[in-house]
Amino acid sequence: MAACMAGCCRPSMGLNQSFRAARALLSAPASVVCRLHAEPSRPQSTGPSDRGAFQPPQKPVIVDKRRPPGEERRFLSPEFIPPRGRTNPLKFYLERKDMLERRKVLHIPEFYVGSILRVTTSDPYASGKTSQFLGICIQRSGAGFGATFILRNIIEGQGVEICFELYNPRIHEIQVVKLEKRLDDNLMYLRDALPEYSTFDVNMKPEIPQSNQEVPINELKVKMKPKPWSKRWERPQFKIKGIRFDLALTEEQMKEAQKWNRPWLEFDMMREYDTSKIEAIIWDEIEASKTS
Repeated sequence: MAACMAGCCRPSMGLNQSFRAARALLSAPASVVCRLHAEPSRPQSTGPSDRGAFQPPQKPVIVDKRRPPGEERRFLSPEFIPPRGRTNPLKFYLERKDMLERRKVLHIPEFYVGSILRVTTSDPYASGKTSQFLGICIQRSGAGFGATFILRNIIEGQGVEICFELYNPRIHEIQVVKLEKRLDDNLMYLRDALPEYSTFDVNMKPEIPQSNQEVPINELKVKMKPKPWSKRWERPQFKIKGIRFDLALTEEQMKEAQKWNRPWLEFDMMREYDTSKIEAIIWDEIEASKTS
């Protein structure tokens, strides 16, 4: 009997609750009622009214975590590294000090073998007392004040090379027209390559590189002239990567060149030259020269 009465009371309690909710809606403002009716509906789109319009997603931002943002690339010119087996460190210290003083007068930019440079030098026989030469850097050699670099260009069908002393007081300006690297650290084989790989416009406009990016590597491989060459570039001792040997040599000639290979030199630890400590000392000297 009690269970039947409880079952009959449950519908009546539900009706009372529904009547109370309806009475509250009638007494509430119209804005509240509209908001209550709009809540369970689907949220309105904030995009364009045209449903068929396509919105591309935002492009992802790729951050290079290997280098902190805003940090510039550090470059130490190779002539600052003293040669291996030095006997008088004081001599190289005094030489580096004079080199830093020279750099305060002449801006020597960052460049590598394979970069295109324009060098302005004093020339007493020129009309404007200065002369310019543009070419590709095919070699950097020497240490200290004896550092040199060679530029090569084809002018009127004739190959022209000029060896500049990096700290020569006759140099007025060194401008980097195109900053890049090549597959090899020495491009002397361009003498035996086709002229098109050494021909550059003397009025070439400079390209402005970004300081926070890595220097691009030009993976160009040149075609050589028919033999004879100035050197046997196919031999493993030169470790040349930028020559198309398959177009200039036969398989028998390549096998003959491999007979001169000495693979054990790669594992000779006595040939390694660790310059990390001397580089840290040189960087301290460079920072001290900036404040002085």
